[in-house]
Amino acid sequence: MHIAKGLSIAITGLLLSGCAGILSAPAQEERQVLVPTGKFRVGLYRGGPTNVIVDPVPGEMKGVEFYLGEELARRIGVPYESIVYPTPKALVEDAKSGGWDAAFIALRPERESIVNYTEVYLNIEHGYLVPAGSPITAIGEVDRPGIRVGVPAGGAVIPPLKRTLKNAELVEVGMPGAADLVRSGKVGIFAANKANLFEIADKLPGSRVLDGRFSVDRFALAVPKGREIGMAYVRKFIGSA
Repeated sequence: MHIAKGLSIAITGLLLSGCAGILSAPAQEERQVLVPTGKFRVGLYRGGPTNVIVDPVPGEMKGVEFYLGEELARRIGVPYESIVYPTPKALVEDAKSGGWDAAFIALRPERESIVNYTEVYLNIEHGYLVPAGSPITAIGEVDRPGIRVGVPAGGAVIPPLKRTLKNAELVEVGMPGAADLVRSGKVGIFAANKANLFEIADKLPGSRVLDGRFSVDRFALAVPKGREIGMAYVRKFIGSA
């Protein structure tokens, strides 16, 4: 069952149906700030249905944030360009050099010195995935000596896990490599938002996403600091979602 694909389609449909109301094009000053290069460059990171998945054969991209960026570019009235990064960490770091104009990412306090956020438009639980045959059956059994937990490099799951896990070791990896990391046995568990976990589970027969959550991903649209003039427009877009 392609649970993650269905979840991505459902979430995208709900958000874009909310955006169906009339949102006029931005004023010229707003457009210049939001789209300084003539193309609306949206930063995305690979590997999850909430952001972007790249099909290697036709090169097709899909994902909630990919489609939202495409729709926002259409509203602004400019070409859309997706800038894809291997990890959330790489995406955020490139904001400092102006590598993208907007990104749909999880809220993190340390990112607020680099970007301005809109209000939250999506909440997704953080949880754990275990491979087939794992003796771990509940979240409370994760924090043990010798347990290695895979996490998306620079991902929003890391701060809450560092606060709560006292014995297990965190191993950072790009999301496209998550299934291979679990399959190889290099980690015994993978932690991420549950949309990403269901995507990984599709590739690992017999794997399970454990019931419950240890925190929540809160997604918002981020724009690099220095472009405050454009924030009112993107907030209207997200507010209509």
